[in-house]
Amino acid sequence: MSRQDKTEFDAVVVGSGPNGLAAGITLQQKGLSVLLLEAKDTIGGGLRSAELTLPGYVHDICSAIHPLAAGSPFFSTLPLTDHGLEYIYPDVAAAHPFDNGQAVILKGSIAETARLLGRDERAYMRLMSPLVEDWPSIAPDVLGPLHFPKSPLAMARFGLKALPSASFTARSFHTKELRGLWAGMAAHAILPLSQVTTSAIALVLMIAGHRKGWPLPGRGSSSIADALASYFISLGGKIETGIYVRSLKDLPTSKAVLLDLTPRQLLRLAGHQWSPLYQRQLEKYRYGSGVFKVDWALDGRIPFTAAGCRQAGTVHIGNTLEEIAEAELLTWKGGHPDKPFVLLAQQSAFDPSRAPSGKHTAWAYCHVPNGSGKDMTEAIERQVERFAPGFRDLILARHVMNTAQLEEYNANYIGGDISGGAIDWRQLFTRPALRSSPYRTSEKGIYICSSSTPPGGGVHGMCGYHAAQRAWKDIFQ
Repeated sequence: MSRQDKTEFDAVVVGSGPNGLAAGITLQQKGLSVLLLEAKDTIGGGLRSAELTLPGYVHDICSAIHPLAAGSPFFSTLPLTDHGLEYIYPDVAAAHPFDNGQAVILKGSIAETARLLGRDERAYMRLMSPLVEDWPSIAPDVLGPLHFPKSPLAMARFGLKALPSASFTARSFHTKELRGLWAGMAAHAILPLSQVTTSAIALVLMIAGHRKGWPLPGRGSSSIADALASYFISLGGKIETGIYVRSLKDLPTSKAVLLDLTPRQLLRLAGHQWSPLYQRQLEKYRYGSGVFKVDWALDGRIPFTAAGCRQAGTVHIGNTLEEIAEAELLTWKGGHPDKPFVLLAQQSAFDPSRAPSGKHTAWAYCHVPNGSGKDMTEAIERQVERFAPGFRDLILARHVMNTAQLEEYNANYIGGDISGGAIDWRQLFTRPALRSSPYRTSEKGIYICSSSTPPGGGVHGMCGYHAAQRAWKDIFQ
């Protein structure tokens, strides 16, 4: 719908996901007048929660566990606890079960994690200790556009370990435990483990686990969006929901427009306005694999065989490195593995507000080809049952979302791609186009601030923060 009231603002942000909210906050903090528009009736993008299955069972519609939000260089500066945000930290950040009934776990302590890795104990200490120590000095550079780092030596240490493929790095590991743990972390890249830079995803998640943990927000992921919005409004920002922007002409006049949208949406919104070169670059932008998601209402806790899994907020289900690598490669090539890699979260085990007393919720997804319409419910539940016999007997209700339903829920999830585009080496720093600044479009005063810009997917707000800083320097400073 078109907006009839044409009120002037310094900046207008389209989209209220974590990056749109971060962009709005950044500019509002600088004393500007900012309007944030959201097409849905509620804010949040991937940060929404709802009773998807049965009354009283609160499910996270998309994102669930938030290591990058808790450790975000930008979000960490905001008084979000004053606006109702509470993080809950499971004793075990993530667990990875094997067919022998045992599991390897990621704990806050590097030493505690390493002790469970047998022959690879020292290898893990050598890999992670310097990176965890360096992280505060390099996090803003890792989670930002390509530029000369403030701590070049520390950044070089990270880069040497981050650039290789996960498969290559795993060659130096001896135990199935560390190889499996590593594969589960790297699979968050939603790429074949043989692709370069997949080690970077694994390292960032493991560093986050050792520095801040892998928390879940109390009362649901929507509480993160609510806290960000509350703070934004407290600064004087304005939010309007139910405003579907079909054209830039729908927007009120402003000096800057920041779009929390992906390239395909930019083409739909104003394709004729972009320069021919920028338009071609947007048209060539590549989206990655999608996801198929299941939420369950359960009659009890998931009966994982391995004790470590029962203590973890997140469980990576995929057994060995070889099995995970095979599944991710097949998915990338357009197939549907019989034994998919499954990411599972059990929020109600640590947050009783998520389910009625004595009952539980669980959340899981697997990777599928972009745009896939295949129902992966049976494959996912078979994988969970494999490591938690009796799981299926606990299911009271389920809710599923395929790639089309995910895109309908959030227009940024093109073909079910939750990362805003493939995060391979060709699009790691040049997303969505090769430009002096990835946040600038070809039109003066119009910026892109979604996860289709560096550093990519994840609830960290850094894409929005950097886009807003670029707009500030270009227009307002």
